[in-house]
Amino acid sequence: MKTVGMVGWRGMVGSVLLERMIAERDFEHLEAVFFSGSQVGQPGPQIHSERRPAPLLDAHCIADLAQMDIILSCQGSAYTRAVRPQLAAAGWDGYWIDAASELRMREDAAIALDPVNRALLERALESGVKNYIGGNCTVSLMLLGLGGLFCGGAVDWASAMTYQAASGAGAAAMREMLAQMGALHDAVAADLSNPAAAVLHIDRRLADCQRSADFPQSEFGAPLAGSLLPWIDGEMPGGQSREEWKAAAETNRILGLTGERRIAVDGLCVRVATMRCHAQALCIKLRRALPLEDIEAMLAAQNPWVEVVPNNRTASLAGLSPAAVSGGLRIAVGRLRKLQMGPEYLAAFTLGDQLLWGAAEPLRRLLGILMRR
Repeated sequence: MKTVGMVGWRGMVGSVLLERMIAERDFEHLEAVFFSGSQVGQPGPQIHSERRPAPLLDAHCIADLAQMDIILSCQGSAYTRAVRPQLAAAGWDGYWIDAASELRMREDAAIALDPVNRALLERALESGVKNYIGGNCTVSLMLLGLGGLFCGGAVDWASAMTYQAASGAGAAAMREMLAQMGALHDAVAADLSNPAAAVLHIDRRLADCQRSADFPQSEFGAPLAGSLLPWIDGEMPGGQSREEWKAAAETNRILGLTGERRIAVDGLCVRVATMRCHAQALCIKLRRALPLEDIEAMLAAQNPWVEVVPNNRTASLAGLSPAAVSGGLRIAVGRLRKLQMGPEYLAAFTLGDQLLWGAAEPLRRLLGILMRR
């Protein structure tokens, strides 16, 4: 039985991962050792009903970490930068599974998204690759939803306009968005209770509240509640944000496409005032015109989690929203129709819970692959 060191399990992605591993009874097939950077010596999580949790080990103790066959980290890039080189210098030769982006594009790493790139992951394992990294949540959700087209070589290029939830920026950002919502409500609560209050007056009060120096915005740097943020992550050359740069870089890396085989993927990434779930509206240029029924069949057949939603108002409103998919593994794909530019141009809308398939679940599944080897 392999020994697995768990780091960062108390954070948002780590907590979701732990819930999934307990639900799937993964801990019955491995020996888990839990590490912490701030609660060393305190009891770890209760993962086995019949035994007491062992004390937490120090997440920066290289000697203890080096005893692990596998280390699974959800601690962030700073931790990876600090610890992974020390383990290598100490001669550790185990598997490193990481939710952080730090190692994602390195040649000695592979991005884990096995429903889409299982064959590539198997080749990486056979060639001795030890680092397996979770992909960008939006890119992973896009490829899971539209894998039938991307993996089938049907896509010439794609333009993705994203609607990304507050949780993509972390737990503190989620709290700030809720605090913003509360501040907005408080600012107009008296007017809302008065049916005679003019809506335009309420609207002006809301705008004044958002622009106030007291409005909570230390995490986002701008109002998100009642608004949106048209920029995510740092600046890249050519006017891209780093989040937008990841679309092409990671899509092609996950699919193993290089040179002339690369697919151009670009667009704009926008933060919206939802708690969980990232969505994308896509314009896809197909390599050849395909009937819609064939496209729907290709998408539905690629993996068991895709649900193709009929392109009508009722089905779209019921099945293509964060309220419909949050907390589950379902990847919803809808609004499929041919665009007026020509029969090879396709519109699509994808949606999934980025804390699950966008973050925790690919790591859990990669760990399962390693455990079965």
